[in-house]
Amino acid sequence: METRKLEAEPGLSLFECAEELGLAVTNSCQKLGNCRECIVEVSEGADLLTPPTEHERHLRGSYRLACRARVSAASGTIAFRRLRHGDVSIVDAGHQIPAHRHAMPFDPAVTRDGGSVALDGVTIARSTGPLYGLALDLGTTTVVVRLVDLEGGRVKASRSFENPQCFAGSDVMARIAYASTDGEGRLRSTLAAYVNQAVKALPCDPECIYEIVAVGNPTMRDLFLGLDVQSLGQSPYRSLTEYELDAGRSTSTSVSVTARQIGLRAHAEARVCGLPLVGSHVGADAAACLLAIEAADEDRLVALMDIGTNTELLIGNRHKLLAASCPAGPAFEGGTIACGMPAFPGAIETVRFDAGAEPAYEVIGGGTPQGICGSGLLDTLSELLRTQRMNGLGRIGSERFFLDSRADIYLTEQDISRLAQAKGAHAAGWALVMKQYGAAFADIERLYMAGGFANHIDVEAALRIGLIPQLPGERVQQIGNAAIEGATLALLSVGLRRQLEQFVRRVEHIELETDDGFFDAFVDGCQFKPLREEDQSRST
Repeated sequence: METRKLEAEPGLSLFECAEELGLAVTNSCQKLGNCRECIVEVSEGADLLTPPTEHERHLRGSYRLACRARVSAASGTIAFRRLRHGDVSIVDAGHQIPAHRHAMPFDPAVTRDGGSVALDGVTIARSTGPLYGLALDLGTTTVVVRLVDLEGGRVKASRSFENPQCFAGSDVMARIAYASTDGEGRLRSTLAAYVNQAVKALPCDPECIYEIVAVGNPTMRDLFLGLDVQSLGQSPYRSLTEYELDAGRSTSTSVSVTARQIGLRAHAEARVCGLPLVGSHVGADAAACLLAIEAADEDRLVALMDIGTNTELLIGNRHKLLAASCPAGPAFEGGTIACGMPAFPGAIETVRFDAGAEPAYEVIGGGTPQGICGSGLLDTLSELLRTQRMNGLGRIGSERFFLDSRADIYLTEQDISRLAQAKGAHAAGWALVMKQYGAAFADIERLYMAGGFANHIDVEAALRIGLIPQLPGERVQQIGNAAIEGATLALLSVGLRRQLEQFVRRVEHIELETDDGFFDAFVDGCQFKPLREEDQSRST
């Protein structure tokens, strides 16, 4: 993503500047400030812009609306970026998960009877057009939208974009706090508007979309479906749907609303189904991953690690399954890191050190690097450790380590400390869940690594720094976006949906922070060293 420059006159809006630079900014109100979709992040020169307007009072930090922020100074440099829409590096999981499902029932909820379209057997439309569904993976950082043909069972198209709720903070706790003062529901409506923009770009008539299956962590799912999320910000960190289930007022933690109710571009009576939660901060995205890897039919001891701002760790099989949420934070997605960024074009994604030479790296999309994403950060830590330029405590002996001094891309000891804490959360999760299960790392026959970040990392590097346990390489399988795959399977099969409802109720959720060994396991896990059986025993 190259840098573009413009001599902007006072009075021009950032939207107008973006247009002159050939940059498309999301909007649906013709720059009147009403849709509040044209969010940009100002990284330099904020004091050279007009003060935030009433239309922007919902935005925090360095975020502005491009149509409201205007140049107020005659000279100076203003740097801003639009939210990425459609160019996020996402890997679908369908072709990477083994095709060992014996007989997946093809029984979508949407069916045709002559000129009628039915949902669960009830007519909702008169049409002879195609029958489509949407699978949504609502990530804290990125969102994936997949269009599915409900008659042929084929994926027709996919779109992805940066979650626009970033203006409220990079992690779920920040967004829960924001939601407590979000009387106008801007978190929900802004995300819905971006989903609608993605739908607009899909090769279909939105009126032919009759069902939507949405997955995400509990906060992302519940925000999108219009539920209050305050209970998720307080111990024991449970969704309102979990309390409703416990009280007998509901039979499931899944949620159903109509597209009309939450303002989505689809048939007005289309059902929007939020898949059930596993428990606490382990959400519907983890449930979808379980569906994708057929955990309900698994006899082997397997592990699933979906790495993100809030990493889900699930270990077990169809007989017994434990789950935990590792509060890793956004560091491995580029958040809080000086030169960090998500896996967008311009991000350094792989790094290698050769003896006596400058670091060698690859950039997503090629060209001059703009920052470094999670896989590049992991590579850098591994290479610093391998070449003994960093010790196990994360000390590099200098203020900055430059990957490219000309492009001013570097890593600081503070960055390394934040990455160490994220890794420590993962290591503690591994040690404590395995202790609870009563198994050793060596007993794991398959480790599935899910998610965009996990799919792009170098497994050897992850083993070296202790992000994952020491396992033979053939037991580790990177499966890409298993959450969107599971959401698609649920869209295509009511039977699998019912199976998932039953299976997630048997999953035992582990509260890591309440375990007496958590602090010791976390501190030990912050060191950059292989994660071995002895680390497991230290948590007991």
